[in-house]
Amino acid sequence: MVGLKPSEVPPTTAVKCLGAGTAACFADLLTFPLDTAKVRLQIQGENQAARATQNAQYRGLLGTLLTMVRTEGPCSPYNGLVAGLQRQMSFASIRIGLYDSIKQFYTPKGAEHSSITTRLLAGCTTGAMAVTCAQPTDVVKVRFQASIQIGPGSNRKYSGTMDAYRTIAREEGVRGLWKGILPNITRNAIVNCAEMVTYDVIKEKLLDYHLLTDNFPCHFVSAFGAGFCATVVASPVDVVKTRYINSPPGQYRSPLHCMLRMVAQEGPTAFYKGFTPSFLRLGSWNVMMFVSYEQLKRALMNVQMLRESPF
Repeated sequence: MVGLKPSEVPPTTAVKCLGAGTAACFADLLTFPLDTAKVRLQIQGENQAARATQNAQYRGLLGTLLTMVRTEGPCSPYNGLVAGLQRQMSFASIRIGLYDSIKQFYTPKGAEHSSITTRLLAGCTTGAMAVTCAQPTDVVKVRFQASIQIGPGSNRKYSGTMDAYRTIAREEGVRGLWKGILPNITRNAIVNCAEMVTYDVIKEKLLDYHLLTDNFPCHFVSAFGAGFCATVVASPVDVVKTRYINSPPGQYRSPLHCMLRMVAQEGPTAFYKGFTPSFLRLGSWNVMMFVSYEQLKRALMNVQMLRESPF
């Protein structure tokens, strides 16, 4: 037995939302440099100025982080952290916290288990809902992470997170805060399905076949599998999303134009730029998030039950 015991009372939707947001913030604090390295690798080579500048030549996860620290300072891997935490608190609360409720809503009455189709539909629904609400935080996060001293249009400096929201809205219109929402909805619907459905199915099978109990080892194995599947299926859309969000106005006519230009100029392998940091980040993020989420749900339910107890 590892960690808190499962609560006898199923966690409420409010507990799930609060637990998911908090666990996601904790996971982001520990893995954010990996996400920043992924963004830098994904945007590398998208214009001639970047290709001609030696400081922008990132090679591998560790090389990217070392180059950033050497050329931009030790805090550079955490550029955009505030926006990242804002994003997770709103984004994860919806896509993870509401997943079980939406899954039950789609499950036919009397069904003993939810089908794979139902789970996929629930994952797509909560993923799309979350992006619609949290897209401005993702735009600001990516802008901070990608901000480097190379080339025209790439040197975006904001005095802070709130200044970034105001500046983007003023210079690009309010629609600028929702730039790239379609590829982001696509990307996060895919990621959410891969993460939530894979985690849900692996955990269910491990418990049904009595291979593991409902505790840390089970959560760890399920989360690792979820992270790997999410990286494989979502990486192409993630690269297009990052390129499109970070692009100056007019560089790409649409996400489709961005994708076609990538293929023409860099080949299909461009869709998997930054795959290693993506997997390390998503894999470690999923493990930390789901393990923390399971424990937070149990802790919050214990607190709620103690408050409601007459003794």
